Amino acid sequence: MTSMTPLIELVRGDITTQSIDAIVNAANTSLRPGGGVDGAITRAAGATARADRERVIRERGSTPLPTGEAIATTGGALDARWIIHTAGPVYSGSPVDSELLEQCHLSVLKLADELGARTIAFPAISTGIYGYPIDEAAPIAIASVSHAETAVAKVRFVLFSEGDLAAFQRALG
Repeated sequence: MTSMTPLIELVRGDITTQSIDAIVNAANTSLRPGGGVDGAITRAAGATARADRERVIRERGSTPLPTGEAIATTGGALDARWIIHTAGPVYSGSPVDSELLEQCHLSVLKLADELGARTIAFPAISTGIYGYPIDEAAPIAIASVSHAETAVAKVRFVLFSEGDLAAFQRALG
């Protein structure tokens, strides 16, 4: 693996429409489909991806996806080969939150390297129902990716709102 600093792109849009090697899903630890980004990805990916996700749930037992870890399933009907699921932290204001959020991004990149993915689209992990303030999450996400040792060539953060995009633009500097 040749390690490099990935090119970081910031776009406002719908992560489910990205033509990319892997789309990152902000999942929950049960890996059961939820709302927000997870719900949108689950619906867009279709039955094949849902069946692959159900298989992983069966195989991994009571906590299929511990916070900070990542697993991959097929991209199904998406224009992405894989969906890389990661469970972000529920925001509590503790210093552990930032460590776990960083670990999510690093786990995704490590798994992407193992899969051979060279382009990835991330949402703003944990900033929805998990309550992580976007202005705190964006710098962690950008720094995690910027300083990672990875063969991933391009990381695209796909942000849902203008406010989220602005927070990531400030973090990128």
